[in-house]
Amino acid sequence: MRRNKLLATAISSVLLAPAAATAQVDTSEWNCEYCPFESGYRAEYEVGADYVSDDAFRFGNGTGLDEKGAYADLNGEGRYLNEGTEVTWYAEDLGFDSRVFEFGVGKPGKFGIDLGYREIPYRLFGDTVTPFTGNSDTLTLPASWVTAATTGGMTELSTSLMPHEIAMDRDILEFGANYLPSSKFRLYADYQRQQRDGTKIMGGSFFSQSAYLPRPVDDYTDRFDAGIRYANGPFNIALAYYGSFYTNELGSLTFDNPYTPFPGADQGRLALEPDNEFQQFSLSGAYRAQAWDTVVAFSLASGSGEQDTTLLPYTINPNFFIVAPPFNGEVDTTNYGLTLTTRPHDKLNIRFAYRYDERDNKSSVSLWSRVITDSLTSGDLEPNIPYSFERGRLNLSGNFRLFDTVTISGGYDRTDYDRDFQEVASQTEDNGWGKLRWRPTPYLEATLKGGGSSREVDDYDTDVGLVFGQNPMMRKYNLADRDRDYAEVVLSASLAETPLSVGMTYFWAEDDFLESELGMQEATENRFTVDFSWAVGDNSSLYLTAGSESIDSVQLGSETFTGPVWEADHDDDFTHYGGGFRVAGMGEKFDLTFDYTRSEGETEILFTGQAVAVAPLPDLESTMDSLRLGLRYNVSERMAINVDARWERFDTEDWGLEGVAPDTIPTVLTMGANPYDYDVWVFGIGFSYKVGAD
Repeated sequence: MRRNKLLATAISSVLLAPAAATAQVDTSEWNCEYCPFESGYRAEYEVGADYVSDDAFRFGNGTGLDEKGAYADLNGEGRYLNEGTEVTWYAEDLGFDSRVFEFGVGKPGKFGIDLGYREIPYRLFGDTVTPFTGNSDTLTLPASWVTAATTGGMTELSTSLMPHEIAMDRDILEFGANYLPSSKFRLYADYQRQQRDGTKIMGGSFFSQSAYLPRPVDDYTDRFDAGIRYANGPFNIALAYYGSFYTNELGSLTFDNPYTPFPGADQGRLALEPDNEFQQFSLSGAYRAQAWDTVVAFSLASGSGEQDTTLLPYTINPNFFIVAPPFNGEVDTTNYGLTLTTRPHDKLNIRFAYRYDERDNKSSVSLWSRVITDSLTSGDLEPNIPYSFERGRLNLSGNFRLFDTVTISGGYDRTDYDRDFQEVASQTEDNGWGKLRWRPTPYLEATLKGGGSSREVDDYDTDVGLVFGQNPMMRKYNLADRDRDYAEVVLSASLAETPLSVGMTYFWAEDDFLESELGMQEATENRFTVDFSWAVGDNSSLYLTAGSESIDSVQLGSETFTGPVWEADHDDDFTHYGGGFRVAGMGEKFDLTFDYTRSEGETEILFTGQAVAVAPLPDLESTMDSLRLGLRYNVSERMAINVDARWERFDTEDWGLEGVAPDTIPTVLTMGANPYDYDVWVFGIGFSYKVGAD
């Protein structure tokens, strides 16, 4: 992976551009009343190694520990303070592909500068295979390849398959600075670059036949965030700029056709994400009035997104010479909001808020004569559709302290949508809720909340759906009439004069799609969690946790332009439980930690109806066990030895992957990925040492 390239290009961008999106240390808020020491340097360094017991590609997702073997590791943090200027640094897992490094320098009330770098490994499949080769924007098949109408006739398939992992690395570099010329003004500028490098799975189609392609990824996004803030007493105002600029080094993907081709369709080509940018200016502010402790806040923002990359020709099939019309993509956004909070009475708080969002698609509209998968012409001229929408959200809520131990709350929300070129032009959703909070003692609290919402559609335009070949009885779930009811109960208790605490939450929700003849009909969700903790002593604690969640839904469908002919019932069930303990100062030298969690998931899909095969679908199942054990031996006040072990087992049953080899489906050439199934241990040892002030 090209980490050196990222560092070189990103650092040069930092030197030439305004600075970093996520400043790691906001030095403007430092208060040296809480500094650990008056001056000098203090740090802790840790050097060690980890050993992974087995190859487990998916285990490396987020950690980089995907292969069996030893990994060197380096961690640490430090702080230097001198005459009000502070320098901090932090390093984590520098020997892994998930390394993090942060650096900051600043003077409280004057300035701050921050630099950060981190890597995030993404691991999806490590056992995938493909006959395609290529390292840029072109994928080719072997010279000996034999095309066929189905995968079963591809006689060179088994000898042409080569391993190809589906994985990516995301590298993030950040730089930020803030400056306070006076106590009333604050200026800041942030810069961030995110770069991705690796391989994803992409489908390449030739009309009714398709192949899974190892699609290369090589792109980056530069983000800028800068502004100035003024605060004077009860009033503050801020002017800000935000910019996001996406660059894709690969504009298209060309690939050989593994099937018997249509005339001239020996290759196919897919457009990838085009270069684009979005820029926005915003103004926000707030004023706090003494009367009724009232705060008024507002925000205004105007932005524009553009994509002017030249489009690819319709096709690379030499039998079709059709010139694509020019296209310029532009979307303008407008957002504004107002919030008012007030306390007209000692027992009453009221909040009012309104927000408006608009997406105005000004992209050029042209007539297109499509070429279908580089094989056939559509024969029709079709325009591209510039989707736009307007959304308004109104919120009114309040709470009233009825008694010293009882508080009641309630609220009302209304959301209005107006859309262009969709089945539903206007849509309104109303939501009302109420809550009762009872706290009879400082150690016991109960909260009950319930509410309901109703989404109403003015008119579902079936003619728009017919343009896209949709059954006129079909209703898209996000555009359909829907009633929702929900309730939640939360209990918490901290027993008086005892180190025990217990918490419990139960949530229920039910959706009913009233006017949908086809599509989602109803859905029910139940969720329950319970937590228990016990502070056994001054240096030890114990916790237990458990929970479950179920989501049941029903949908109706049809393979023809008639009423429902089949029904699908989805039943998703998830459970988790775990516990752990902490013990410090055992024998005055040892600290011990232990954590264990188990998660289980099961999905049952039941089809009924005349258009469905007799054999039912197998259940989808997953089970994960995770255990962590850590032991720290404090050799002295400055030196310690850390020993830890981690175990993880992940087992899944997925009929969409299990037993599906590259040639199992006649018209789909897959990459043969298998369901996750691994059992891995990680053992680590580290030596830490503290230097500087106590």
